[in-house]
Formats: sequence, C-alpha cells, structure tokens
Amino acid sequence: MKHKFIVFMDSLISYDYILFGSIFLIFFILVVLALVLRKKIGLSIFLILLAFVFLLVAPIAGYTKMHNTIFKKELTLVSQKKLQFTQAAVVFGTLKNVSKKDFQSCLITAIVTKKSTNKYKNYIYGFKPIKKMSIIEEDIIMGNEIEFKIIVDPFTYQKDFNIKLEADCR
Repeated sequence: MKHKFIVFMDSLISYDYILFGSIFLIFFILVVLALVLRKKIGLSIFLILLAFVFLLVAPIAGYTKMHNTIFKKELTLVSQKKLQFTQAAVVFGTLKNVSKKDFQSCLITAIVTKKSTNKYKNYIYGFKPIKKMSIIEEDIIMGNEIEFKIIVDPFTYQKDFNIKLEADCR
C-alpha cells in the first residue's frame, strides 16, 4: 500500500496540485463560513456537512475528470484469441493519442472476466477478473496511433470470456 501511494505521488502533475489545493481552500472557506454563521444552527450544520462531503467527493471526481480530459485517448480492441497448444490468450488493440499533449508512457491493461448471458452477472464478474496483464508503451506523440499485443499467460480458463482494455497515460 505504501508503494502504491509513493507511485501515485510521483505521478502527480502541476494541475493535480492546483486541484487539490483549491479543494482544501474551498473546504476551509466552508468551515469558516459555518463558524461565522454558528447562530443559525441548521445552516451551520449544513455547511459543515457540505464541506466534508466536498472534501471526500471532489478530489476523486476532479482527478478523474481532469485526467480523462488532459490525457484523452481512444483505445480499441481489435481481436482476441485463445491459443490452442499453449495456455495463453493474445489480445491485439490500438491506442490513439487524441489529446493536445504527447504521452510519455501508457500503462495498457487487458482484464479478462467470465462471460454470461445475464447482464447482471457480467457486471458482477467485472469486479473479480480471471486474469490481468499489463504492458507499458513509451513516447506516443500527439495524433499518433500505435498497435499493441498483450499475451495473457498463463491462461487456463476453458469457457467463454470477455476482455476489457484500460489505459493510464501520462
């Protein structure tokens, strides 16, 4: 857990610091405003609750929205194939940089889940993948599209499966 936190802190960009700083500033303003209006109990409690909800929700929503906007990409699953004589599956895809910045690196992950005819089971299976495999692609210039191949090994699942692709680019 400590390692994940250190990796996250190292990957922050200047926009992230501005976002988090402004969130703490708004939190502080809401708390001070609640203290100033302490004579009006209902309004004061509402402002305190709003401040803490804002402190919990805004960093996650803001970080996700900002990174999806700044590091915009198009990820396409071209094909997937389970190999017959080897316990492996091969995933082919493309990644296109449609942002206004060059990507230094992209962590592309293939997530394999069970497949069902029931849409609710498919949703639940998404929380417990059979296998995850990742690759890192470096230096993707703005407007470029790259092709990639991920080999999911060992892959012993014999029934139908779904593959979902995710990419985290910086």
